[in-house]
Amino acid sequence: MSRVARVVVDLSLDREFDYLVPGELSDALQVGSRVEVPFGRRTVSGYVVSFVESSSFPNLKPIKAMIGKKPLVEENILNLARWIADYYVAPVELAVRTVLPSAVRQTSARFKEVNIVSLTEHASDLEQVAALRRKAAVQGKVMDALAAGPVSLPELTAKLGAVSAAVRALERKGFVTVGSRVLRRRADAGHEVLPTQPLELMPEQAAALELIRQSVDTGDPRVVLLFGVTGSGKTEVYLQAIDHVLKRGQGCIVLVPEISLTPQTVDRFRSRFGDTVAVLHSELSSGERHDEWHRVHEGSARIAIGPRSAVFAPMKNLGLIVVDEEHEHSYKQEEAPRYHARDVAVMRGHREGCAVVLGSATPSLESHSNAQRGKYALARMPHRVDHRQMPVMRIVDMRQEMEKERRLNVLSSDLYEAIRARLDRTEQTILFLNRRGFATSLVCPSCGAVARCENCSVSMTYHKPTHRLLCHICGAGQPVPECCPNPDCRDPAFKYSGIGTQRVEDVLHKTFPKARIERMDSDTMTKKDSYRKVLNAFRGGQIDILLGTQMIAKGLDFPSVTLVGVIAADLSLHMPDFRAGERTFQLLTQVAGRAGRGDLVGEVIVQTFTPFHPAIQAARTLDYDGFLDQELEYRRELGYPPYGHLVCITLRGAQEELVKLTGATFAKRLQEKLDSSVRLGGPTPAPLAKAHGEFRYQLILRAPHTKQMTAPLKDVLRDFKWPDAVAWSVDVDASSLM
Repeated sequence: MSRVARVVVDLSLDREFDYLVPGELSDALQVGSRVEVPFGRRTVSGYVVSFVESSSFPNLKPIKAMIGKKPLVEENILNLARWIADYYVAPVELAVRTVLPSAVRQTSARFKEVNIVSLTEHASDLEQVAALRRKAAVQGKVMDALAAGPVSLPELTAKLGAVSAAVRALERKGFVTVGSRVLRRRADAGHEVLPTQPLELMPEQAAALELIRQSVDTGDPRVVLLFGVTGSGKTEVYLQAIDHVLKRGQGCIVLVPEISLTPQTVDRFRSRFGDTVAVLHSELSSGERHDEWHRVHEGSARIAIGPRSAVFAPMKNLGLIVVDEEHEHSYKQEEAPRYHARDVAVMRGHREGCAVVLGSATPSLESHSNAQRGKYALARMPHRVDHRQMPVMRIVDMRQEMEKERRLNVLSSDLYEAIRARLDRTEQTILFLNRRGFATSLVCPSCGAVARCENCSVSMTYHKPTHRLLCHICGAGQPVPECCPNPDCRDPAFKYSGIGTQRVEDVLHKTFPKARIERMDSDTMTKKDSYRKVLNAFRGGQIDILLGTQMIAKGLDFPSVTLVGVIAADLSLHMPDFRAGERTFQLLTQVAGRAGRGDLVGEVIVQTFTPFHPAIQAARTLDYDGFLDQELEYRRELGYPPYGHLVCITLRGAQEELVKLTGATFAKRLQEKLDSSVRLGGPTPAPLAKAHGEFRYQLILRAPHTKQMTAPLKDVLRDFKWPDAVAWSVDVDASSLM
């Protein structure tokens, strides 16, 4: 009797389908194989996720063909995808697509081959070669270029011009041979790094490393939370732990929260481990990502580095997963399946029996709670390397600054003087503002009207270089109006309100005209090598002041930076989100950690209108435990994480009343299925009440355990009839309620 294969097809149906395995494929077909199957009147592609001996469905159709000779998705990764689909309430086929990059998934994806030209033994006949040079100068130049060894035809063309005809002529005469070779596409091609040796560890580092080695060797403990202050040498601990894993013949995955951190991290790892490092992230070209993924898949790369999707790297015999800056919310995927890479890393480690290290100077409350309960092991490194001093943080009350100056300046007098002093001493400064653009809004001084986005419930941001208003939610743009849009006003005098990185850059150029200033935000970092170029220039002392958004707030290590300025610490503090205080504390602590990492003491100046907020005061003294005590009390009262789990259901549509009514109907059905331990709130307008022309309403569920919410939620979703005009999404363990 023929075997039955369960197949996930490339259609959003959230189901596995049964197909017969034809005899000619019975030996070759494996879990993870890509196949073509009949589906209705058409043929679609999919992946084999399991085999069963029989099916409850009659008249099964056979699989048409297998695509490729080997499975692209390993069974362990497929099982992880199925867990993601179940836990995060997402279609299983979407989860399967997520674990495989599109650059690999596409049927057109293939390696790039180039022609390699090399000399033959016939080319050693000096008399014939001399005769050739007299008759054909170009052919002589080609042979000169090949004297040192084989060269690719594109390289020859770049060096000598059009030489294809000359190469063909030399091939006919027997002087050269032309063969093909796979060309590995690399983002860091031509970028060399100097090799480094392991550093001597401080006692705290050595203790942390020993705990991680124990985890690798014995599997107990499985997860280690490495809680080390900024500058305590966490990366060196990672490097030596990975060296231990490689010597055991195993592989490693290293996750970083921002693509901007990848170049510096890759350089440090390549300088220690050479070409065994592969890079996986979305800024690579399709060809580069294809080739790097296959280096991991084939085993020629034993270390994979990248942002959250690198957690799915096809590493065989995995020994260690490192999640650097584990607290970062960028590890949470914003589209379905809305997985958290940190939690997926822990689950993958559990399933594959490998160690997991979560590193941070400001651990998430969930990870710290797991360590306190004994679920994770805890390694603390409370001092900087060589006992360097932590930076001194000063809080500037911008309310007093306004009273003193009679106006709101971008730079307070304290920050201005501190920057000037660094320029005089040829030291470097980092300025942080987590808002791009020139001004956050355009306001009419007569009637108070604000230029708002027609599609979203936010004001439009003014971008000075293009003299346009842009919506940072939907991307809509328009020219700056000539007068107030209020038909009853029409005042031509608009006022720019609020500040963004463009405005700060403008002020810096006017205030410090001789300073070398660079801005890093998503408006300027538009090319794949932009990060590396700017950070290398900053490291080389070619930039005096580096201004940027959150991409410069963590992980970067520049010994010459002695001043960090936070332009507006309140931006994340007053967001309508239960994690606002935690995020603000983490951000301030992380950005402060960029100062004083060399021999000179660092200073941090924080500008704020709420200087006495607990998160800001705790960050001022770098008091994680003090902040934790206060924040946990608030979370405990409301049943928020880490004292429970949270699920956010968002409904959206162009007709507000329909969205609201659908939400109420869904909530009523869901409430009937929930037990008394689950709290259900809503539907209420989302904090971002309108986006992309759609009104947004939310239902919030809280419970001690995720299954108490997701199991009844799946029951209701299975039968609920959604109006065509209403879309919905589910976010399990939501990191933000925006």
